[in-house]
Amino acid sequence: MTTRLAAIVALAACGSGTKAPPAVAPVAAPPRVDPAALAAPAAFERIADRAERSRALFAEIAKVLQHPRCVNCHTPDETPRQGDTHELHDPPVARGSADRGVVGMQCQTCHQDHNLELARVPGAPGWHLAPLAMVWLDRSPHEICEQIKDRTRNGDRSLAEIHEHIAKDRLVAWGWSPGWGRTPAPGTQAQLAELAAAWIDTGAECPP
Repeated sequence: MTTRLAAIVALAACGSGTKAPPAVAPVAAPPRVDPAALAAPAAFERIADRAERSRALFAEIAKVLQHPRCVNCHTPDETPRQGDTHELHDPPVARGSADRGVVGMQCQTCHQDHNLELARVPGAPGWHLAPLAMVWLDRSPHEICEQIKDRTRNGDRSLAEIHEHIAKDRLVAWGWSPGWGRTPAPGTQAQLAELAAAWIDTGAECPP
């Protein structure tokens, strides 16, 4: 009797075994934002309000304008910066009256019209500091945007001329081919030009 009871209990235990829970699909990780990329203008078309879309476009443009490859030459003082942490230029140099250095230590004495890879000296045509009116270092996207639109502070350029400068200037182009040990600006010069055109077409609004 005891043996029969044990067998029944064993069968019941097997029949009521716990089923494995159904497989749960893994939660997809959010897409990673590549800091070296720029969104295309089409990515902003979902923003219905034209002015808001324009502000969002400039925020994307600011990823380049606030990058070390740009702001290191848009300084608020007499000294260019170097590297990704904006170190003071070494050897020490001064801006000079024409933003190209002082006599005997002009920018193009060392900076040629191309990168000198063996000497690790960057270079591009027309190497010089931006005028003091065009300070971007430690400025917000709003401040940079307002400066870019202000003809008294942007070299008396129209918005069309600003776009031309962004799209074709060879010194601007250096930001994406900076040479040894330097992080390139996000995206490409062509992508930045497309964003700038879309920003202008939507009213050239500035972020708050």
